[in-house]
Amino acid sequence: MTRATAVRAVLAVAVLLASVFITLTMSPRLGLDLQGGTRIVLQARDTATVEADRETTDRTLEVLRQRIDSLGVSEPTLTRSGEDRIIVELPDVQDPRQAAEVIGRTAQLTFHAVEGPGTDQPEEKTPDPDPDSDRLTLPDEQGRSLALGEPRLSGAGVEDATAAFDSQGGAGWTVSLEFRKGAGQDWKKLTGEAACHPAGDDRRRVAIVLDEKVISSPQVDPSVGCRVGLPSGATQITGSFSADEARDLALLIKGGALPVPVEIVEQRTVGPTLGAAAIDASAQAALIGAAATALFITVVYRLFGALAAVALGAYGVISYAALVALGVTLTLPGLAGFVLAIGMAVDANVLVFERAREECADRPKRSLRAALTTGFQKAWSAVADSNATTLIAAGLLFFLGSGPVKGFGVTLAIGVVASMFSALVIARAFTEIAANSRFVSDYRGVNGIARPGAVRTWLVRKDPKLFRRSARWLVVSAALVVVAVAGIVVRGVDLGVEFTGGRLVEYSTSRPVDVETARDSIAAAGFGDAEVTTAGDGDLSVRTGKLDNDGEHALRAALAEEGGETTKVRDELIGPSLGDELRRNALIALGVAVAVQLAYLAVRFRWTFAVASVVAMVHDVILVVGAFAWLGRPVDGIFLAALLTVIGYSVNDSVVVFDRVRELWGANRRTPLDTIARRAVLQTVPRTVNTGMGALFILAALAVLGGDSLADFALALLIGIVVGTWSSVFTAVPGALALERSAKAPPPPVPGKGKGAPRGKTRAARRDPLDNGARV
Repeated sequence: MTRATAVRAVLAVAVLLASVFITLTMSPRLGLDLQGGTRIVLQARDTATVEADRETTDRTLEVLRQRIDSLGVSEPTLTRSGEDRIIVELPDVQDPRQAAEVIGRTAQLTFHAVEGPGTDQPEEKTPDPDPDSDRLTLPDEQGRSLALGEPRLSGAGVEDATAAFDSQGGAGWTVSLEFRKGAGQDWKKLTGEAACHPAGDDRRRVAIVLDEKVISSPQVDPSVGCRVGLPSGATQITGSFSADEARDLALLIKGGALPVPVEIVEQRTVGPTLGAAAIDASAQAALIGAAATALFITVVYRLFGALAAVALGAYGVISYAALVALGVTLTLPGLAGFVLAIGMAVDANVLVFERAREECADRPKRSLRAALTTGFQKAWSAVADSNATTLIAAGLLFFLGSGPVKGFGVTLAIGVVASMFSALVIARAFTEIAANSRFVSDYRGVNGIARPGAVRTWLVRKDPKLFRRSARWLVVSAALVVVAVAGIVVRGVDLGVEFTGGRLVEYSTSRPVDVETARDSIAAAGFGDAEVTTAGDGDLSVRTGKLDNDGEHALRAALAEEGGETTKVRDELIGPSLGDELRRNALIALGVAVAVQLAYLAVRFRWTFAVASVVAMVHDVILVVGAFAWLGRPVDGIFLAALLTVIGYSVNDSVVVFDRVRELWGANRRTPLDTIARRAVLQTVPRTVNTGMGALFILAALAVLGGDSLADFALALLIGIVVGTWSSVFTAVPGALALERSAKAPPPPVPGKGKGAPRGKTRAARRDPLDNGARV
């Protein structure tokens, strides 16, 4: 065993032991879509006097935290997103009406002078005739109408409000107010002006208003002199309060002081059974898909394939431990990304093994260890480029995605890094140790790389002239694009509620209810514009435009009359402004993906190769969207995650092909490019097929076992992998050939020549690791 192999083995053991320890001692952090609960996104809005910036949003978040704590929800999470958004996560909350009601108290708390009794009906508020005035007429706590002056003080000036029992003064339960420095002077002035009116006069009162409702309108105590007022620390609201009434009033005054109003732009509720089912389905899909992938690479690559399968298991442990150790919130798309990455993790091993097979075929007398080492060296460029393109897609998902889709980007990125480690460290250590065995070296049918594979042998024997008329492949690709665009135009793209705004609720009923019956019941309840479809195992999906929480409760009651006990499985509410924003961000994400991939490929390859790869990538995106249009499947955030993954996979395949074209062309500069391209494709097809099979096993398991939540995700990726495999050969390569005919750039440099090498001489060839240099 060489020193390098020993270092890799020790490093692999150390990382595996640490990963096993983390896996056994720490639990994953599950998102609400897996553990069940309610997620609410709030948008802070500007007012005439206050801008909704980072500082005011942070203050609003703390106020909302106090409101949420009053609900008694276990472990609620509130975080700021961007400059002016707040994300509220409430585990185990299935009926969000109470939470939305508490959070939805969006108006600012204000303090008003009372100008006298009102003249309108007490049950309705009357604004001042002057549209620029903030005067109101509102009923007080007893229902008497009061005419209120303009706001003199906002809730932002309240430092604290506490309920206490005054046993010494005999006042009973009271509420004490503390104001901030500047607000204390305003309060003193307001109460001093009210004190100029006689006791019992309505004008001696001060009204505290929240959500256009008077929550308290106390009289200024007779002991307070005119123009003197109450200092901040001495303010006490008295009345015939019970303990609960005093605490509620203190909470409203302190917790109602939102610096800026907020609006619910997104609300999602997931039942606990749906999350548990998704976890079970993903676990089954991971086990079945990983077992099928491991069996496949073992059959193809024999002993070395079995060692790669062991490394694949190590990859699963390492990537899971990394997710747990980093505290990544595991969402449903993230879980799918974790499962998918298992299938994609074999890519690096396949690239290395296919390269090693080529070395054994070209130089049969070379040692197995030397062929394996050369395979790792020559495959490094393709491995690095293909994983870089996937990391670019993961980064775009994280920075441009929303909600759970960000989790998919994180798990995909962690999966890429972990797969690189498992392939280049763990699998390499295993295979190098095995290659040193005389038994493995002597019996060529055992190791799996000493003989060419069946696919490669068949292709070499047939030697198809793929690009003799390369334009015909471009015609076929163009025809497929026309069919896809026709689907988009004729059938239309079924944008999910995430991109259109509205509400989508999924229900499970104790008695079977057909769609027509459910539609009639809902229409009779006043929801005639609702769309009703089936979902899952007999569940009902209802999609409407604007629907508040009370309306959803009435809709569920209407279904319960026909279906008995009705349980809400899933609930998504997206405001129209957020829907427009998400739709716009989706288009931006796709545009940025194209631009970034083009820039990366232009740096790493010739511009002709970069443009051809991007054209193939756009071809794949159009075909996937067109397929979903023809199938009538919804296009939502999870579909966007799948589409960006398809982009990474498509470029990944093209990178492997063009990396080989660059290598062969540099070594054979006088050979026609179409011949070079044909050789490159025939040499890389085994890798493309074997890697694609690994991902297909996982995706097929997800499509069958994942249910509605993951079936569309898996379907989009299945289509994307198939068309991506096609386009990397029959769109990207013919496109590059067409562009090269008009390009004037010379062929790439001969391998081994660099800027520092003397002209006419090549660098010394790398010596066989087992060759000591002695010659006779």
